[in-house]
Amino acid sequence: MPARIAHLSDVHFGAEDAKCVAGTVAWLQEQRPDLVIVSGDFTQRARRAQFRAAAAWLERLRADGHRILAVPGNHDVPLYDVARRFAAPLRRYKRYISNDLCPWFEDEHVAVLGINTARSLTFRDGRINRDQMALIEARFGAVAAEKTRILVTHHPLYAMPIGEGNELSEAVGRHEAAAQAVSRAGVHIALAGHFHRTYAAAARRMTDTAGGALVIQSGTSTSVRLRNAELQSFNWLHVHRNDDIELQVVAWNGAAFQRGSHVRFAYADGVWTSRTVADGDLALLPVPGRSYLGGARLAMTSRATKPWAPAGLSPRNIWTWKSRGRGLAFIRRARIAPNPRRPGRSASASVDEPSAAGSGAASARLLRFSTNQS
Repeated sequence: MPARIAHLSDVHFGAEDAKCVAGTVAWLQEQRPDLVIVSGDFTQRARRAQFRAAAAWLERLRADGHRILAVPGNHDVPLYDVARRFAAPLRRYKRYISNDLCPWFEDEHVAVLGINTARSLTFRDGRINRDQMALIEARFGAVAAEKTRILVTHHPLYAMPIGEGNELSEAVGRHEAAAQAVSRAGVHIALAGHFHRTYAAAARRMTDTAGGALVIQSGTSTSVRLRNAELQSFNWLHVHRNDDIELQVVAWNGAAFQRGSHVRFAYADGVWTSRTVADGDLALLPVPGRSYLGGARLAMTSRATKPWAPAGLSPRNIWTWKSRGRGLAFIRRARIAPNPRRPGRSASASVDEPSAAGSGAASARLLRFSTNQS
């Protein structure tokens, strides 16, 4: 049996969507993962009430029998309380979330280490220090060779094309030395969040010294702070072996979390390759005339995909998936409107490019998976 891991991030209590919060509880209760990982930013501004809300959510998950591994994010360090920010930056995190800033989980299949990258001296960016690098090598160095080694941070260790406009994101401070430590430690999967963007690619695409790690980013799982118009989402991993990993994005459709893109990664001869496992369905009957984060169909094929809508409705900037060159694109938010010209038929206009028709026009928003050899 593979290890089944749910990877959530950037829940941002204080800026949360209550329906999404309840949706995570319901989905996890139904699926029963072996481990729930939350890679930071539990709060919006590190206030007591926000930490209490986050702690109540975690307690609900624990009451359902879930094992949880968590690390803090930069939003879990006080921003405006300057004295607390520098004197006791993670005191509230330790009180309400976890006193362990380098949590460890190990079973017969996986070994998982969390590392804190949040710092007082940087408002947004993260850092990793030499002691943490040594810890990564020491902990994973004692792990049996057949187990999958998973590293969890809030800030990505590598620069990736997931910034605004898909420019390169910021990597953690000392990222070159960190990449070398991760390579020496034999890390197979590096999980992170921070940018509210979903992404997966081999670390070798980002730096020559990265080793054989597969980098997997989670979007924001429950907050209203969406980036590039991506849905709230989290990752569902099936770790068969350290060279055989399935990744599926679980996205919010306006009423519940549902499975979306599903990719299986294989590692051989120093290269990660991937293939589509099956279509997922994010379809939700939309309310006519309402802006909606739903109505999506996964179509991971090599040919362009037509937008989809239920009978009698036409898609206007709806979400859809298509294969785009070497990556997978998740294309923009929806405004569903009735098709007055042809009742019972859906329109077939492309959503691949910005439309000039009507106020619902918007630029394409992308969520990519690397599906090429890396």
